[in-house]
Amino acid sequence: MGSAAASSETDGAPRRILVAGCGYVGTCAARQLAASGSQVFALRRTPQPQSHGVVALSADLTRIETLGVVPENLDVIIYAAGAGSSDEAAYRAAYLDGVQNLVRSVVDRASVLPRIVFCSSTAVYGQERGEWVDEDSPVRPRRWNGELLLAAERLLRSHVAGAIVVRLGGIYGPGRTRLIDSVRDGTARSRREPHFTNRIHRDDAAGVLAHLAGAVAPEHDCYLGVDDEPADDAEVLAFLAYQLGVKNPEVAEVGDSPVRRGGSKRCRNNRIREAGYDFVFPSFRDGYLAMLGSR
Repeated sequence: MGSAAASSETDGAPRRILVAGCGYVGTCAARQLAASGSQVFALRRTPQPQSHGVVALSADLTRIETLGVVPENLDVIIYAAGAGSSDEAAYRAAYLDGVQNLVRSVVDRASVLPRIVFCSSTAVYGQERGEWVDEDSPVRPRRWNGELLLAAERLLRSHVAGAIVVRLGGIYGPGRTRLIDSVRDGTARSRREPHFTNRIHRDDAAGVLAHLAGAVAPEHDCYLGVDDEPADDAEVLAFLAYQLGVKNPEVAEVGDSPVRRGGSKRCRNNRIREAGYDFVFPSFRDGYLAMLGSR
């Protein structure tokens, strides 16, 4: 299949948008887009009741024969599918099979190809010594999940010139209280050496996608979706401990399982800021305070 250019342009409020994969972030993005006046189609394997202005579609991105329900004349497609589990087969199905199936289905049917915004991850970067990272930094994934996401980015771009990739940091927000709970119950551990992490609140992850969906002509084909403040893990844990009124987490010993994996890097969000997106939760402090306030 040859490469097709995403040639539809929007005026800040696209009329017809498909959110392919309405999970934690996708559902929030669909809700935001519908509130802005767009007609939104929410695709997921098991449809759920949606907010006003959102049409639920039932399809499985890993089964191309189910994608006939995708409507025609779309302005934008947001690919926000997530793997059903954390194993390699699930990632391959969601990000390689799913992307290929949707692209083939849409390209074969569309007279004008919609803008495609693809949710990827900062896992495609392999930096692990606290380096500053932006969209032009080398991509050398450290683990198979980053390798598969990078392969999905390249697969999409090989079919659709101009597709927009959003590399999201660690997503937290309502309902995702694992870190808070681990600090509260004393199982969290901090590292001996600084270890920088990058986050984005769910509402901002969805907001970035909605912003790029509505932009008249995005200047770039890749954006980092992270908040303003890369933070040392220990600083985040100490902040949560203070807010919860508990003691700071102990320092982990080598091999201590509560310490999370992942490379230490500091991701810049200058490009999405320059594109006009204004963060609701500019730092982990803002986001976690909102979560703790709603307990």
